[in-house]
Amino acid sequence: MDWQEHRREAHALGRTQEFLKQIVYGGNDGIVTTFAIVAGFAGAQADGVAQIGGVAVLVFGLANLFADAVSMGLGEFLSLRSQHDLYRNRRASEMVEITEDPEQERMELFEILRQRGVPAGEADTLTTIVARHPDLMADLMMTYEFGMMDPDEDSPAISGLMTFLSFVVFGCVPLIPYFIFEPTPQTFWLSVSTTGSALVALGIVRWSATGERLLRTVGETVLVGAVCALVAFVVGAVVSG
Repeated sequence: MDWQEHRREAHALGRTQEFLKQIVYGGNDGIVTTFAIVAGFAGAQADGVAQIGGVAVLVFGLANLFADAVSMGLGEFLSLRSQHDLYRNRRASEMVEITEDPEQERMELFEILRQRGVPAGEADTLTTIVARHPDLMADLMMTYEFGMMDPDEDSPAISGLMTFLSFVVFGCVPLIPYFIFEPTPQTFWLSVSTTGSALVALGIVRWSATGERLLRTVGETVLVGAVCALVAFVVGAVVSG
């Protein structure tokens, strides 16, 4: 395998991981937000879930699902656009500083290399070489001085769309039993079951993206969803008296 092919495969893996992050981000909020509607209705009618209409659950659930999905998607879009703008502006300022005060920037790069364990002699040599290439120097300063990575490969539109889609797909899961069955107590518990399954699946997706321990990633995902659902149920029960 030549280096170009290796680079393409590594790049594809990175993009997949990036999309998985959007799936986890949007999916978790979608599940929790929609199940909060179901749990809120169930809590408000804890003495008889059948008293609530299945249509009411679906109307409120779907309205909330799509409204929040659009909000989340646009929020992700605007957030990433802001990161792009901030990076470009900061890098342009850094290029001006390199041009107007190259010795000061050279000293800063030297200190950055020293702080990362490069011996003084080698740090001086590296600094001298890098200083001959202002664009490279600006990239290094952005990374190591400001902790900012170039976001140009991250598409705000795609990130926003993936967040929206994952929110809708995972967020629909708690409502599935209400599409199929009458709103009985058993239907609510079916919704609890499907929601738990969706959280487990999302935890597995998170595990595949991060490589962390499976038990921890699934456990954290399910725990967060369970806490949110319990709060919604209790609030509904308290409000109903």
